[in-house]
Amino acid sequence: MSEKKDMNHSKNAHDMNSHSHHSESEHQAYEKHEHTEHTEHMKHTEHKEHEHMEHKHEGHEHMNHGHGDHHEHMVKDFRKRFWISLIFTGPVLLLSPLIQSLLGISEALSFPGDLYVLLGLSTFIYFYGGYPFLKGFYDEMRTRRPGMMTLIAMAISTAYLYSLMVVLGLEGKVFFWELATLIDIMLLGHWVEMKSIMGASRALEKLAELMPSEAHKVMPDGKIVDVSLKELVPGDIVLVRPGEKIPADGKVIEGETSVNESMLTGESKPVYKKTGNIVIGGSINGEGSIKVKVEKTGEDSFLSQVINLVKEAQESKSKTQDLANKAAVWLTIIALSAGAITFFVWVFLLGKDVAFALERTVTVMVIACPHALGLAIPLVVAVSTALSAKNGLLIRDRTAFEKARNLQAIIFDKTGTLTEGKFGVTNIVPLSEDFSKEDVLKYAAAIEMHSEHPIAKAIAAASKEHMKVEEFKAIPGKGAEGKIDGKHVMVVSPGFLRENGIKVNNEEVSRMLSEGKTVVYVLVEKEVKGAIGLADIIRSESKEAIAKLKEMGIKCMMLTGDNKQVAEWVSREVGLDEYFAEVLPHEKSQKVKEIQARGLAVAMVGDGVNDAPALVQADVGIAIGAGTDVAVESADIVLVRSDPRDVVAIIALAKATYKKMVQNLAWATGYNTFAIPLAAGVLYSVGILLSPAMGAVLMSLSTVIVAINATLLKYEK
Repeated sequence: MSEKKDMNHSKNAHDMNSHSHHSESEHQAYEKHEHTEHTEHMKHTEHKEHEHMEHKHEGHEHMNHGHGDHHEHMVKDFRKRFWISLIFTGPVLLLSPLIQSLLGISEALSFPGDLYVLLGLSTFIYFYGGYPFLKGFYDEMRTRRPGMMTLIAMAISTAYLYSLMVVLGLEGKVFFWELATLIDIMLLGHWVEMKSIMGASRALEKLAELMPSEAHKVMPDGKIVDVSLKELVPGDIVLVRPGEKIPADGKVIEGETSVNESMLTGESKPVYKKTGNIVIGGSINGEGSIKVKVEKTGEDSFLSQVINLVKEAQESKSKTQDLANKAAVWLTIIALSAGAITFFVWVFLLGKDVAFALERTVTVMVIACPHALGLAIPLVVAVSTALSAKNGLLIRDRTAFEKARNLQAIIFDKTGTLTEGKFGVTNIVPLSEDFSKEDVLKYAAAIEMHSEHPIAKAIAAASKEHMKVEEFKAIPGKGAEGKIDGKHVMVVSPGFLRENGIKVNNEEVSRMLSEGKTVVYVLVEKEVKGAIGLADIIRSESKEAIAKLKEMGIKCMMLTGDNKQVAEWVSREVGLDEYFAEVLPHEKSQKVKEIQARGLAVAMVGDGVNDAPALVQADVGIAIGAGTDVAVESADIVLVRSDPRDVVAIIALAKATYKKMVQNLAWATGYNTFAIPLAAGVLYSVGILLSPAMGAVLMSLSTVIVAINATLLKYEK
């Protein structure tokens, strides 16, 4: 990665705009209401993002008031309301006249004032258990977007108010047990659903964690003092020891080292740094100590720019309603219309009394909100989530997961996704007749055993034989040397050969260089004996995964911060349709937009911090679980095994899951098509009238069918 690109990135990053998707389910209105208490706090948090990086623990405290904890609070709230309502439902069932009659225990459990006790218990369930739905109904009406909350609120309110009037003297039957069970099932459905959705990403918190908590500041008198990041200002000088994270963007003013920037830039190779070179805050220092003059801190830093990109992309996600919510809108219209028509027809056209017409109307309204519709989607979600987890596929965003069935293009990050993200020996080329491949490797490995450089470690790890080395000495930025069996042995870079006028003419070596591989040479007594090629190792599963995806008609592409030669080599090896090389983090999200602009539904598969904006921007973001935390937090789906073939499995599961959802919705709404007219009394003339009890039986049957159908997902391929 060139220094120019490093310097230009923070200047350009803020110009990027992002848009993508957010899920919106039937509980959104309730969630929106609960979330208002955090609004002012989050506004305050936004303009202090750099302090989140500088004060990691402080930042976490702020973040904990955000959407992640809020979502967890909602899950706990639904769970608590469900269990408490369920406990109160027991006595309601035992005191309900219809249940007593069915069980033949009317005389045993009847007592003076029992209806008022029943009313009291039901009132508690209605207001406590029904609160999320009543609040959701209020919010949906306020925004003029009726959905599932409206349908549930109408059903429970109609049942409660009508039953209340019956207790107070109106002729008719009470619906308290239907009210209680309906609320229980709806609370269960929402609890199950929300547990399966991970909620808003904690990506910004994870990004902040990349920064160290302190920096070693070099004082004017040469004394080194540990200070917090917020105390650093441009112009300060900091010492960065081997293995430490660089605390701020700046310029090396003393020392030489190699820096691992892969988690920030996507560059797979450690980048050699010397005096005058730019370093990025959050990257990891290699084997040498360096002094860095701080140039950018806080919101001006490279990492902060990435944070802003992720935040913008998250905030601009488009809102889409799920299938159940769309069905709920239509059922709301149908229920209101059917209820009104039922009352009008019985009273004004058929001349029945108001009590009879009202009972028919209430029966229609209660039956119009079947338990099955509330569970149709959550049950499938629960089964598919459990099924995917067993196979190492973690679903974080349901709506995005559903979209996976229609993917037309998949963009893979290279480092750590299609490749293993670590250097390995790919070629060994003897350049002298008296040296075999084994000789080249064992001499190189013997020297590199004493070096901490990642390339050296890769060479040392490739050899099983370890020879004794004397007088080892590192050649900064060029390699290392030492004596083996009295012979002077050097393992050096192409730059060393150029500086010393040594030329190597070999076809395989030239090909390795053209592929962008790292090449080192082994010299014995200053004579070139061999060359070793190293590269980020391509995963053995990548080729198979790409082949299967292409069979499904999906275009396979790759984005990487690496150079064109490396990208071309990897693309050719795994069989990609297209690749984009030397792409910076903000350019990655832009590339995703470009592919989306072609009219394609796009998934992004990655594991690095630099992938986070692109993961959020894509229609479906898929993270390799072995990657950085931030990528996992930015993704809709996480692949635990770091196996690209799991992308194929995700698409297959998404298709099967969606099929089950449609089937369940068909069952749940089909029940209404049958039950509502019967509840309204269309067959009353032939002696068929659907009682509330029979409506409840049909409701239960519909729920059982939906549950069984969801479970069958386990056996579908």
